[in-house]
Amino acid sequence: MAKLIQEELLRALACGEFISGQLLGEVLNVSRTAVSKHVKVLIELGLDIYSVTGKGYKLAEPLNLLSQAKVVHYLTEMNKNNKVEVHTIIDSTNSYLMRNLTSHNTDGNQILQQGQVCLAEYQSDGRGRRGRKWQSPFGSHLYLSLYWRLDQGLSGAMGLSLVTALAISDAIRKLLGINVELKWPNDIYIGGVKLAGILIELEGQVTGPSDSVIGVGLNLKMPVKSANLIDQPWTDLQSHTPDQIDRNQLCAVIITCLMDRLKLHQEKGLAAMVDEWHEHDVYLNKRVRLITGDRIKEGICRGINNQGALLLEVDGTIQPIYGGEVSLRAAS
Repeated sequence: MAKLIQEELLRALACGEFISGQLLGEVLNVSRTAVSKHVKVLIELGLDIYSVTGKGYKLAEPLNLLSQAKVVHYLTEMNKNNKVEVHTIIDSTNSYLMRNLTSHNTDGNQILQQGQVCLAEYQSDGRGRRGRKWQSPFGSHLYLSLYWRLDQGLSGAMGLSLVTALAISDAIRKLLGINVELKWPNDIYIGGVKLAGILIELEGQVTGPSDSVIGVGLNLKMPVKSANLIDQPWTDLQSHTPDQIDRNQLCAVIITCLMDRLKLHQEKGLAAMVDEWHEHDVYLNKRVRLITGDRIKEGICRGINNQGALLLEVDGTIQPIYGGEVSLRAAS
C-alpha cells in the first residue's frame, strides 16, 4: 500500500509545480501527516523535494518518469517488439531478471522472452562489477537490463560486454550526435570520464543453451547529493547536450541498438565489430596498468582480439587478457 501511495505521490509531483499537502492528502486519500512521511521516504531515495508553508511540496526539478507505454511506442516505431517492464522501486534490474530465469508458465515454457527488458526508476541494491554498489538516484539515470538466451552455450557470451558497449555508443550517436569512448571490458566514457557501466551475468552450461542478463547503468542527469557519494570521476549525458533528453526515447534507442548488435554477434561473432571497437577504444596504443587483486602489470594497450580479450603488450610481447577480476587504468 505504501509503495502505491508513493508512486501516486511521485506522479503528482513530477510536473515540478507546488502542490499543497492538503490536496495531496485528498488525492491519495491519506492524512497530511501521512503525506509528510511519504515525502520523507522519497527524499531518502535521492529526490530533492522541498516544502514552503502555504504552498506545499515541490520537486527542485520536474521528473521525466519512465513509461512502459512510451518505451513500447518508440520501439514499435523502430520495428522492435521487446517485452518491457517498468518498475518504480526494485532491488536491481539484473537481479529481477536473474530470479525469473527459472520461472515457467503453465505450459512449462520459460516466462522470460528473448530480448525482454526490465527498467527501473530506482535500485535499492544496484550493482557494478566486482560487487561494487552502483549509485542509483531516483528518476535521474537509466537502469536497464535485457535478457538474452545463448543457444550456443556460454561460449556465446565471449565479448558480450564489448558488444553492449558498442550498442550504447550507437544509440548515443544516433539520438544525440555524441561520440563516446569505450574502455575494456565494460565502461563507456566521454572525454576520458566514466558515463556508463555494464554488468553481464550468466547462467547455464558451456555447451548447452544458456542464459545471460545484460545490465546497463547510464548517468543521465546526476543529482548533486548523489554525486558526492561517487568515489571516481564521472560525467552525465545531459551535461553534453543543450537538448532535453527524453529518457523513454533513449531507453528505446538503446534497446533497439542492443538487439541489432546482439543479432550481429550471434550471426558473425565479435570479429565483425573489432575494428569499430578500436575506433572508440579510449586506451588504444596508450600505456596502461592492469590491476588484478594486489598485482599490477604495466604495458601498452593494443586493442582487442576476435574473442574480446584485451591485447596487452609487455616488453615487446603481446599477451591476451580474457577478463575476470581485473581493472584497467591509465598508466601514471
